[in-house]
Amino acid sequence: MSILQLERLGSSLAKLIVWLVISFVSGFSVVSIAEEKKAVELDILVYNTHGLPTIFAKDNPRRRFPKIIELAHAYDVSLFQEDFAHHDLIQTHAHETLLIARGENAGVSKCPVCSGSGLTFVSSLTDYGWQVSTSFEPFETCSGWLRKANDCFAQKGFQIIDLISAEGDRLVLVNTHMDAGRSEFDRSARAAQLDQLIRSIENHVTVEALIVAGDLNLDWDNAEDRLLLLDFRDRLGLTRAENGNQAERGWTVLDYIFFRNGTQTNLMVLDSGEDKTFVSGAVPLSDHPALFARFSVY
Repeated sequence: MSILQLERLGSSLAKLIVWLVISFVSGFSVVSIAEEKKAVELDILVYNTHGLPTIFAKDNPRRRFPKIIELAHAYDVSLFQEDFAHHDLIQTHAHETLLIARGENAGVSKCPVCSGSGLTFVSSLTDYGWQVSTSFEPFETCSGWLRKANDCFAQKGFQIIDLISAEGDRLVLVNTHMDAGRSEFDRSARAAQLDQLIRSIENHVTVEALIVAGDLNLDWDNAEDRLLLLDFRDRLGLTRAENGNQAERGWTVLDYIFFRNGTQTNLMVLDSGEDKTFVSGAVPLSDHPALFARFSVY
């Protein structure tokens, strides 16, 4: 074989190798893109609505609630606390297709005249192919019947919301409202409630991504409360989604959004903070900030 023939053969082999490499990479890229799940965004509102009966509220909640649900329409999911006495207004003013689920105990209440959990889940996710199921667990411990901290009159606890997206992402939301008050009895009750919440999450959540949110009544600026909060965070391996900017407007930091990734579903915070549109004029629509977090779910 001549030198010229060898050169031509080498050139042909080189071209063949380049073609094979390009074909392999291109094919791999097409397969990878086809198999990669499409990320979806999830906007979540977390809001203590201050929905006490009008006789106990410092204003008229029935004037505020229609505005609250109107603004909540901007979110895929709203997790409400203290939706005690004016839930009918949420039902009346919510879009017809929204899924609304209250945290209610099917068992026997310790107080037949009490006001329920005040927890409500409102969502448009079923409009976009998500599967949604909800359950509720009341706290086993509470603090106060006739003292100033009369949390036992409200059957507080937590909602567990199981979500599966159209893309197959699996996610669990937990909406909770814990005992208020600053006494040692109140703090002991919150510690017991945190332990119960941790046990339930550990039993329920296996492979799913997790978001835990609500009014924990744990004051970030109180050293003892912060220890309870950090212990709760660390035991469940959670990360805080909102970055503490509630204090900008003088709010006591009691409301939180925590999250963690699952084994096959990940969460990334795209934006978070306080939604400052929840006002009437210049007056907030509640005595708590309207927290939000926008997640990428993938």
